[in-house]
Amino acid sequence: MAESAAMLHDVRDVERVFEACFFASFRTRLEGGASEPLYLPSPAPAVRPHRILYREDFFASALHEVAHWCVAGARRRRLEDYGYWYEPEGRSAARQAAFESVESRPQAIEWAFAEACGRDFHPSADNLPAPLPALLPVPLAAQREPDDGFLERIAAWRQRDREHGLPPRAEIFRRALESLSEARRSAKESPPPRPPGSISS
Repeated sequence: MAESAAMLHDVRDVERVFEACFFASFRTRLEGGASEPLYLPSPAPAVRPHRILYREDFFASALHEVAHWCVAGARRRRLEDYGYWYEPEGRSAARQAAFESVESRPQAIEWAFAEACGRDFHPSADNLPAPLPALLPVPLAAQREPDDGFLERIAAWRQRDREHGLPPRAEIFRRALESLSEARRSAKESPPPRPPGSISS
């Protein structure tokens, strides 16, 4: 689906959905405006919540960081950025392979979130001179060359999720995004109310 037809455009919608789904249970808040994404656990979440920071006001960054949070278990959620390393662009082939092995799972979940919002998913290897092509819900063989291992791993995880379901928190969030998107679509497609005193044909 073209993003111009997406029902969710404002990234604040993503923040509000996350808050409604998880704040009471996990004392975690999704916040934009960061120069780089980061997860910041709180030593006292009852006083100051945990924070998931996504980059600037980028819709995809918000979905991606929520996907990472949905993958992280309780132990990793006690660690800054879940205890993962990050290196800037220009990594060696070995370090890039390690990066991609960590990234394929959350990017597949991000794909599910993007679909729920009616938006295209754009995978990122974060070490390339140009973005990877959008992956659309078409047969896997038609999406890319067979030797493109990173995209294959993302697509394999997405196919597995379609068959067996997303992790529990990811599914809660996906359903909430989908519900809001469908509500916006229904409201957009509904005819405007008739003015008082009008006569129907």
